[in-house]
Amino acid sequence: MRTVPLTGGPVELRGALDIEITSAGVMPRRLPAWTMEQYQDASVYGVTVMPSGVRLVFRTDARELEFEVLTSTGQLDSDPRPRPTGIMELLVNGALAGRRQAPVGNVLRMAGRGDVQRVIPGEPGIVRFVGLPAGMKQIELWLPQQTPTELVALRADGDVLPPLPDSRRRWVHHGSSISQCTEADGPTGTWPVVAAALGGVEVVNLSQAGNALLDPYVARTIRDLPADLISLKVGINIVALTAFRLRTFGPAVHGFLDTIRDGHPDTPLLLLSPVSCPALEETPGPTTMGPHGKIAAVGDPADVATGALSLTVVRAELERIVTIRQKRDPHLHYLDGRDLLGLDEVDDLTDGLHPSAAAYRRMGRRFATHAFTEGGPFR
Repeated sequence: MRTVPLTGGPVELRGALDIEITSAGVMPRRLPAWTMEQYQDASVYGVTVMPSGVRLVFRTDARELEFEVLTSTGQLDSDPRPRPTGIMELLVNGALAGRRQAPVGNVLRMAGRGDVQRVIPGEPGIVRFVGLPAGMKQIELWLPQQTPTELVALRADGDVLPPLPDSRRRWVHHGSSISQCTEADGPTGTWPVVAAALGGVEVVNLSQAGNALLDPYVARTIRDLPADLISLKVGINIVALTAFRLRTFGPAVHGFLDTIRDGHPDTPLLLLSPVSCPALEETPGPTTMGPHGKIAAVGDPADVATGALSLTVVRAELERIVTIRQKRDPHLHYLDGRDLLGLDEVDDLTDGLHPSAAAYRRMGRRFATHAFTEGGPFR
């Protein structure tokens, strides 16, 4: 087995916009380094290093590959074991060829959600894929979408070459945890990856769990990225965190779109409203976890009349904004998120908010049908 350099060599790291050099190796980040000084909350960094949609890509004639990684996963003091680290998936020439559980490395212990974390250092683990087909082949190793993963080493029993050029269109997507898809059954089971595979495009997933809040640094990042297609899924975090009222929400959406249009004036851009969430449909946030493990809204529905945001209000405002802007921006489109997951499917929301693994795959198929087929905005 020979060691292959992870940077400056034949391996491409797709889906990440930056890497952080750590004591163990390299950590992919899904936002560029310059954005870090603008994070208002430490959770932004945490979700940015969760590698949803990030994969290593190269060609090789190896029959055996070995990946050494150091993961970081959380654990409440009341839980008997750390949270699941997720799955690493290997694709050979575009087809799934193997799935492995990511090893447990560092454990971030805390008394309760949001409390101060205590780091229990761990060691890197080895993930092997053996019995690969003979001959030169294109390899994609997809990292677990929910677990920060430091890449320590890559070893192969054959030659490793740069990947073939990717001629597919590049789709850049930004959304919340419902687009980051922690609950998916693997990194290729997230709805953006499912939709991208069906649409024949390459996806870059800039979704930020709990932090899809129209942050200007995200808009500037998208503005400056090469992109053939762009989509934005807006609203659930804004309502759940009471981040805006109606007076400030509309201008913030306009400003976010204006910034993106500075770099992509004619790129097809699809604005998606939230999928169904019974707790927030008519009731404003903030939210809390109810007694049965389901999300609950603690706002007053009467406050909607004076400008508080519910999902119903957000959907109407997003559709209104798109309708107004389409008069001078024919490449801007709107999709009601309930077309991806409706109120008749809320039993598929594991905690009243996040879809199940099967629902994520269904959302990906529905998005592909809407966006990539004849008459769709990404056709």
